[in-house]
Amino acid sequence: MRFRKDAKLDRSQVEDLRGRRMGGTPMALGGGGIVTLIIIVAIALLGGNPIDTGGGASPFDDLAGQTAGTGPPSSTLEHCQTGQDANEHQDCRILAVVNSVQKHWSTAFRGYEPARTRFFTGGVSTGCGQASSAVGPFYCPADRFVYIDLGFFEQLQSRFGASGGPLAEAYVLAHEYGHHIQNLTGVLRKAQSQDTGPQSNAVRVELQADCYAGVWVANAVRTGLIVEITRKDIQDGLSAAAAVGDDRIQEKAQGSVNPEAWTHGSAEQRQSWFVRGIEGKSPNSCDTFSGRV
Repeated sequence: MRFRKDAKLDRSQVEDLRGRRMGGTPMALGGGGIVTLIIIVAIALLGGNPIDTGGGASPFDDLAGQTAGTGPPSSTLEHCQTGQDANEHQDCRILAVVNSVQKHWSTAFRGYEPARTRFFTGGVSTGCGQASSAVGPFYCPADRFVYIDLGFFEQLQSRFGASGGPLAEAYVLAHEYGHHIQNLTGVLRKAQSQDTGPQSNAVRVELQADCYAGVWVANAVRTGLIVEITRKDIQDGLSAAAAVGDDRIQEKAQGSVNPEAWTHGSAEQRQSWFVRGIEGKSPNSCDTFSGRV
């Protein structure tokens, strides 16, 4: 995946909080809300323990007592000006992906409201509470931000076995923006039931976000920022989708697979709906709430 060298990047769509110390109220992990489900799942994907039942520390405890946003950021995105910068620097590349994803949805979805992304390291205060990097990338519906520690992409390869590559990174961001679309349309509320299993609403919500990511891939070149997406890029995106399948993660974590505990879908399901989005090229291809998934 290459970016158009002379494309202008819109840095206003990403806030770089890397290097800042964050504090605030830890995310509520009880109550059965949307955020509870999303965050618990995200922590589980990274091997964390979102609700400690054995007297140990939760993943958020190491952030307790810190002051929100103290100190100047240690990094900025001032070096991210053009598509050439996106071709050379990871953070500029993620910025360019955010620009492209939002440009697509602003034309494809009437009434689209932009959502910014925040880069952070270690921990961050959000409208959904305080989070550590252990939760992985996530979308907070309360403040409509996507949050990501860019170190996640290395873990996606080293811990989950993904092949890596620019489109693998883009798949992750496009998936989170899929949740933003769901928030705008009201679909995200379907995750509140906290049911699990391969046909559960929780899985259907995640598979729809995968499909939306595929829709963006199919239309990415038309946004004007991206020159081409190759077959190898698509394979990298599929590798990332499979790597975070519930069955793959369960097998790595516990040596066995329990479909009834799935919250995001199997590797096969996630790849299948990602491909449906690419082939269908439209959100009309992403109805995960009719029939079996």
